[in-house]
This record gives sequence, C-alpha cells and structure tokens, in this order.
Amino acid sequence: MRKLKYKHLAFLAESCATLSQEQHSQELLAELLTHLERRWTEIEDSHTLVTVMMKVGHLSEPLMNRLEDKCLELVEHFGPNELRKVLVMLAAQSRRSVPLLRAISYHLVQKPFSLTKDVLLDVAYAYGKLSFHQTQVSQRLATDLLSLMPSLTSGEVAHCAKSFALLKWLSLPLFGAFAQHVLNRAQDITLPHLCSVLLAFARLNFHPDQEDQFFSLVHEKLGSELPGLEPALQVDLVWALCVLQQAREAELQAVLHPEFHIQFLGGKSQKDQNTFQKLLHINATALLEYPEYSGPLLPASAVAPGPSALDRKVTPLQKELQETLKGLLGSADKGSLEVATQYGWVLDAEVLLDSDGEFLPVRDFVAPHLAQPTGSQSPPPGSKRLAFLRWEFPNFNSRSKDLLGRFVLARRHIVAAGFLIVDVPFYEWLELKSEWQKGAYLKDKMRKAVAEELAK
Repeated sequence: MRKLKYKHLAFLAESCATLSQEQHSQELLAELLTHLERRWTEIEDSHTLVTVMMKVGHLSEPLMNRLEDKCLELVEHFGPNELRKVLVMLAAQSRRSVPLLRAISYHLVQKPFSLTKDVLLDVAYAYGKLSFHQTQVSQRLATDLLSLMPSLTSGEVAHCAKSFALLKWLSLPLFGAFAQHVLNRAQDITLPHLCSVLLAFARLNFHPDQEDQFFSLVHEKLGSELPGLEPALQVDLVWALCVLQQAREAELQAVLHPEFHIQFLGGKSQKDQNTFQKLLHINATALLEYPEYSGPLLPASAVAPGPSALDRKVTPLQKELQETLKGLLGSADKGSLEVATQYGWVLDAEVLLDSDGEFLPVRDFVAPHLAQPTGSQSPPPGSKRLAFLRWEFPNFNSRSKDLLGRFVLARRHIVAAGFLIVDVPFYEWLELKSEWQKGAYLKDKMRKAVAEELAK
C-alpha cells in the first residue's frame, strides 16, 4: 500500500466499499481508510480531492475532517463544477461545515464564474438543505435563475422553489416567475410539482399577483386528487391554503373528518406530532375565519394542549421577556405566562385590562381560547385582552422583517380570537439594555395596541 499513489488508494477503497461484506474485504477497507487518513497531505489536485470526498469520505469521520481541511487549502483552484460537487456531497451527508461553506460562498460571489442551470439548481438545493444563509450567494442564485426561467421545466421550478423556501429567501421577481410558469403550464403541470410550489409559497407567505387564477388552478387540480394523496401531504396542502387564506370548506372538511384525523391522534413520531399540530391550525382556521363553516371539527379532547406544547427549550429572549413581564405585572394573578391555547399556538403572556387600563385578575374570567375553562365571570364591558408574542430571528424571512407564513397564520388566529397583539420582535428587544428600558418598552407597546383598537 505504501507504494500506491493516493488516488489509487481512494479507488481501491471505493471498490472495497461496494464489494461484498466478507471479513477480508472489511479488513482491507479499514486498512485503506487508515492509509488515506495518514497520507491526506499528498493530495495535490482538486479533482482527486473532490473524488475522494464524494466516494469514500462518508466512510470515516476523521478522514472527512482531514479532507475538509485540504479543501480549504485548495478551494481557490476549484471550478464551478467542483464547488457544486462539494456542496452536493455536504448536503447529502448533512455536514454543515461552516468554514468550508463560507470559503465556497466567497468564491461563488467573487469569481466571474458562468454558472449553468444545473449548477445553480444544485447550489440552491445544497444551501437550502444545509440552512446556510449567505446574502450575496442567495441574490446571485435568484438573479441568475430568473434569467433562465424560460428554459426551466416544471420539475426544476418545483425543485428551485423548495430550495429557496428552505433558505427562507423570498425574491419577489423570482417567485412571481414561478407562479407565471405554473399558469403557463396549467394543462401539463403535475400535481407533485404544483404541491411543491404551493408549500414554498405558504412557507414564505408569498401571494402571487394573479392570485385568483393561480388558486383556481390549485383547487381544480386538488379537487378530485386530494383524497388519493398521502394523508400527511393532504394536511400539509390544506394547511398551506389556510396560511395563504385560500382554503375552501370542502378541503377543511376533508382533513377534519373524524375518519381522517383519527390516524394522527396520539401519534408518537415527530412527523405525526407535526402533522397533528397543523391539524390544530386548520381547525382554528375553520373556527375563527370561516363563520359559515358547519363542521366537522376536532373533538374537545384533541384540542387540549398536550404536555409537549410547553416542553421546549427556553430561549434567551423568552427568559428575558418573562422576567420583565413578572416585574411589570407585580402579582401572579394579574396575567398568565406561557398560555397554551386550543388553537395550537402558545402565547408568551396574556393580560386583561379594564376600561381604565388597569390589570384584572385574568384567571377569574371566562377564556374561550383555552381548551379547559378557568374562570366563570364574563369580562367587564370595555375590557381588552392582550397577547404578548415574541418573534425570534428564525421566525422571519432571511434578511427581512416579514414573518414566515406559519407565524403570519398564528398572529391572524390570535387576533381573530379577540386579542390585541403586543409584538416583541428580536430586533427591537436587542436594542434595550436596562430592565427599565424593557419595562417601558412593553408598557408603550400595550398603550399603542389599545390606542389603535380605540381608533378603529
């Protein structure tokens, strides 16, 4: 083995990995990987490096770490195809190597590469899969793909829309072109491709200019085929339509029917729990936004928040907000923190103000937004119920102050449930240094929410 060149060792390791799982083959592979790990400095050209990373890198974590180091040394000599191969390999292995991604991003932005359609699509996929946000790369991808839109197939458009949705990057011209592409190919676009585009639009809360035409096509395609789709996908699609305020009563009924939703009740897997969470949001949409909706709805036992509703890691913003609210309220009976509603959303805090703006003991009064009633009294005339909602950095589109579709839906539901909203976005909270500033900020926000309501 010492006499073999590095690329020959790599070829031999790849061959052993694909051969039978016999003992001697496994022993040879282990020996080969040890040699590859020790002799990684012998790699001199980018082609050998990229080939080894793709073919055998995944077989050994220490080897992959060495190869990434070597990649940082040689990345300035990579062409667009080699950059693309490294990115796709990282995405396939879910390796979020930040130094390497930053180096690749630098060269994608700084070098006058002419990127082909396939390279652009793969780069967008890799960045989306790895959730790596780099503004200039995202801008370049959106601009270059927009110029290539006439040559994209429906499958490529769906693939591209999904990648940008994962990146949380909303390019209005590009997404407008996606919508136009769907309308232009209305006769031959397949349902899976249309579903991918619709889910991407919902994630980023994108409403196309030709909204009526676009959603007429969506409803037409879904009409007879919705019941035949995988159950979790049916829920995803109806949820997406709820986010975009385009769901029809028949679509709500299809997923809220007892025979359908029972399969997700008490689901233990993370996927089933996520799907059921979306069913709660669909149920809330039917309750709060469709006054003429006649049913069915989820049973009362299903909408009661489970133990997992509040079982989440506390963020620094959440902790600071709770501490400031405790100081602001003074007494525990003047408000409630971490309120899990029957709509599938958790309020950071809830307070009830009388007509003079004074805190009322919130637990003494009827609360229709809770699955289990707490108080017995009706709120006094002129009182106002306020909900505090914090918005963290991941809740927004990348480089934007626009909320993602999921959180737009949450805000809409809570307003429809009769609350005034006190928004606490991370970018405003970070500017507050002292406890006094934070308390004054929340008081000011409450006053503005009440004043805006009175002005209506």
